[in-house]
Amino acid sequence: MEDLLKSCRVAVVQASPILFDKTATIFKVIEKINEAGSKGANIIVFPESFVPAYPRGFSYGYVVGSRTMEGREDWKKYYDNSVIVPSKDTDLIGQAAKEANAYVCIGVTERDNINCTLYCTTLYFGPDGSLLGKHRKIKPTGSERLIWGEDDGSTLTAISTPYGVIGGLTCWENYMPLARVAMYQKGVSIYIAPTADSREEWQYTMRHIALEGRCFVIGCNQYVTKSMYP
Repeated sequence: MEDLLKSCRVAVVQASPILFDKTATIFKVIEKINEAGSKGANIIVFPESFVPAYPRGFSYGYVVGSRTMEGREDWKKYYDNSVIVPSKDTDLIGQAAKEANAYVCIGVTERDNINCTLYCTTLYFGPDGSLLGKHRKIKPTGSERLIWGEDDGSTLTAISTPYGVIGGLTCWENYMPLARVAMYQKGVSIYIAPTADSREEWQYTMRHIALEGRCFVIGCNQYVTKSMYP
């Protein structure tokens, strides 16, 4: 493990998306992948729902039994800027991963092209540019359930790499003991934990998982200020 650690460089991209603009954010993702690749990164990790943004603070006008028209318009913009998987959008990210010769893990809001549901999804790309897997968040937390659908657990992803098995859970899923156990059973040694949680308590959770799972834990959050909102 010591030799693998010496040969594996991880880039954690704690950056800001171009909020609610899928195309502009994907171009920024490509820039960040290129930058990390030029510095020798073997694994590049982006935050939860980086494309088109984690919609912190948005209520979309929901109250029990009704929704405001302004909320509907905000929702439509978020929906239209979500990512279909696979698509030309994922092809662009995959090509950037290939050019960087790196594994890329990135959180997106995925739109299912069949049932039209949105999911909080982590995508895994290989250094050959291929889409190796995706994990849909099993249990959106609290008011996140107004935005994202629930997964059935069938997308828990673990990928064998020269550096170890990569996989993980998203944000609140890391508080779910059986979901963690499922990942440990898959042999994950590089545990990816994209999140929107910036509390100090979250750091304790990451340390606990590293100790409990005997794995390296890569946490990643967005950096966003109110002034960045459109």
